[in-house]
Amino acid sequence: MLHWSNFAIDTWKRWVKTVVLALLLFTLSLNFSSVSHAKRPSHSMPAGNAITDGRALLRFALPIDNQTVREVQISLEDIGNHIRSKRWGPISRDVRKASRLLNLRESDILESIPDAKKLEAQALVVQVKDGISLLEKAVKAKDREKVIDLKAKILGLVGEIEELMVTGFPFEVPSEYANLPQLKGRATVAVETEKGLITVVLDGYSAPVTAGNFVDLVDRGFYNGLRFIRSEESYVLQTGDPEGKEEGFIDPATGKYRNVPLEVLVRDDKEPVYGITLEDAGRYRDEPILPFSAYGTVAMARAEAEPDSGSSQFFFFLFEPELTPAGLNLLDGRYAVFGYMIEGKEVLDQLKQGDKIVSAKVIKGIENLVKPQV
Repeated sequence: MLHWSNFAIDTWKRWVKTVVLALLLFTLSLNFSSVSHAKRPSHSMPAGNAITDGRALLRFALPIDNQTVREVQISLEDIGNHIRSKRWGPISRDVRKASRLLNLRESDILESIPDAKKLEAQALVVQVKDGISLLEKAVKAKDREKVIDLKAKILGLVGEIEELMVTGFPFEVPSEYANLPQLKGRATVAVETEKGLITVVLDGYSAPVTAGNFVDLVDRGFYNGLRFIRSEESYVLQTGDPEGKEEGFIDPATGKYRNVPLEVLVRDDKEPVYGITLEDAGRYRDEPILPFSAYGTVAMARAEAEPDSGSSQFFFFLFEPELTPAGLNLLDGRYAVFGYMIEGKEVLDQLKQGDKIVSAKVIKGIENLVKPQV
C-alpha cells in the first residue's frame, strides 16, 4: 500500500509541530510587510480565514473571470464566518451587499454568459434575488437555522450561474500525458460504502489527469469491493489497492501499470505543475487552487520519494487541526487534490480500516471524460 507507516506518522507529527510555529511567524512577518491595496482579481479567494467547505472551494476553483459574480459569492460565503457567533450586523451587511450587486450590476454578470445560456442564467438570477429577499427576512428575525439553509441554497444557485460562464477547457494537458484519461470539466461520483453513501465532486478544471484517471477507474468498476485502510494515528482514510502484488491499476488494453503524475494547479497559474512538489520547485508560498483545507478532501496517494507514482490508490483527508491547520498545512503541493466530498460527512466519520466500498458510480459528468485513443 502507498501509505504512511506508524513510524512515519509519529515523525510527521513531531516535525509538523516544530515547523508550524516557524511557518506561522514567517508568514505573519511577510504579510505584515507586504500590505497591498490592489483590487482583488475575480479568481482570487477572499482574504481571512481559510475556507473549509468543499462546495465553496469548488466554486472558487471554477475558471471564470467575472468580478461581480465573485463579489456576490464572497459576500454570501462570508456569512458563514459570522453565523457561528451570531454576529447579525456583519451578516446583514453581507446580505445587503449581495442584493445591491445583483440589482445594480446584473448586466455585468450576464455579460459573461454565452448567448445560448443567457435565458437559463437570467432565470437563476431571479431565483437568487428571491432567495436573498427571504434571507434578509431571516436575518432580521435572527433565525440562525433558516439563514444557514438559505445561504446554502442561494450559493448553490450562484455556483450554477458561475458554471454557465465556463466556455471551454482552460489549458492543454502536456502531450506526454496524452496516453492517460482526462476529465475536461467536472464529474460527481457516488461512493456506496458499508456504512452509507458519500458523494464527491471531481474537478477536472484543476486536475484533469488525476480526476480523469479516477473517473475512468470508477467507470470500470475498479473500486467496487475494495476495502479502506486507516491507521488509528492517521488522518487519512485510504483505499484503491487491488488484490495481488500490484499496488495500482494494470490497463487491460496495454497490459501496463498506469502511473499518474503529481498534478497541482497553483492560483493564478495558467496550467498545473507536473511531476514535482511545490516544495521541491521552490514555490513554498504558492496556493493550490484545490487545498487540503476541507474535511473530505480527495487526493491521490503516492510513494513519498516518487512524485509520479500515483495509480489507483486515493485517500480522503480527515481534517485534524493540530496537525494540519486550515490554510497552513504541509500537505498542500505535496499530493494532488482532485475533488471534495460534498455529502456524507457522517458516513466518512464512521468508516474505519476493513470497511468496504460496495460500489462507486459516476452519476454526473461522465461526458466530460476523454479517454486516450489506443
